Amino acid sequence: MVEKYIEKLKLPHSFYLSSNVVAISKSLLGKYLFTCIDGVTTGGYIVETEAYNGVVDKASHAFGNRMTPRTQIMFGEGGIAYVYLCYGIHEMFNVVTSVEGQPHAILIRAIEPTTGIDVMQGRRNMPIVKPNITSGPGSVAQALGISRKINGISLQSDTLWIEDRGLVFSDDQIATVPRIGVAYAGQDALLPYRFYVKGNIYVSKPNK
Repeated sequence: MVEKYIEKLKLPHSFYLSSNVVAISKSLLGKYLFTCIDGVTTGGYIVETEAYNGVVDKASHAFGNRMTPRTQIMFGEGGIAYVYLCYGIHEMFNVVTSVEGQPHAILIRAIEPTTGIDVMQGRRNMPIVKPNITSGPGSVAQALGISRKINGISLQSDTLWIEDRGLVFSDDQIATVPRIGVAYAGQDALLPYRFYVKGNIYVSKPNK
């Protein structure tokens, strides 16, 4: 019965196929992201995202139609995970969107933890729960046990998925601002492609 309930809540595959990566990125706020690793479920609702608009976006790994062993997963059909290593240290989890051949992706930058918090504490080596347990994309991946081992996995799987539990934020509750750490993208670094829930303590800084 529990499995059937979860299947009903999972975002349908069609949700990820829109070509408007910016709109999807915003609409992911309030959706619940879960993992089930070694039989243990952890998760929470998304409070911060960043959109990457494929071949025309200088901040995207796939800018200029660049396909490498790392980026090829982005060119797949939407509804799969793109997980990569940043600075040789942090795993980063992205949601691949749009149709095959159009490499759109959304970086999940922060969640508010709700399920399996004690397990997340262990993964993050945090004896006391603090906002940075799931603040920032590296923290999200570590807390949820997401690694490159599941790069390319379907978001319809029982290992990694996103649910709609009816939590919705109004436009005045959402900040729309430039992305973080993409100064190399020149003018594209100024694009308002980052979205977060205003005042939420789990949002990575700055949260003004």
